[in-house]
Amino acid sequence: MRDLIAGLVALGLVIAAASLATTLQFYRRRRERERAGQHARGRTILAEIPAGDDLAIFSEDDHSFYYGERTIQKSTIVGARVLINGIPIASAASSRAAVRPQTSHIEDRPEGIARDRWDVAIDTLSPDAPSGTPPTIVLIECGAIRERVSQELARAVFDAVKREIERQNC
Repeated sequence: MRDLIAGLVALGLVIAAASLATTLQFYRRRRERERAGQHARGRTILAEIPAGDDLAIFSEDDHSFYYGERTIQKSTIVGARVLINGIPIASAASSRAAVRPQTSHIEDRPEGIARDRWDVAIDTLSPDAPSGTPPTIVLIECGAIRERVSQELARAVFDAVKREIERQNC
């Protein structure tokens, strides 16, 4: 009887392991399809950002940035900021921006900042907006993952947006 119970437990564990492996394969294939879809549209993937139980892709093409299903036209960007817990630590502003924040850089901290929330705020302005209209803020939530993962994601997003702002200023 004891051998029968042990056999059933072992069979249950094998079935659970096979189920987990199948689920992991499903998610891996879905990620591959999403990446292939981005490349097929002519987009370059800049970061895969944790969003809930899934990953949101931050990508770009010649005219826009894409964050999940959201499109951010490059021509509308007037500024960007890296935020830790909502506090800006680095910023970049277009010469078209009404208010120009101080531009700084992200300090490299070998120990990282564990469990702090990293985000990138992108300021956009509609081309037909009247003068003095405040920009719309698009928040790219890069997460609060340990071991500098969120920091690196925020850097990748901010650096891409900053390059575009600098290209527009030339």
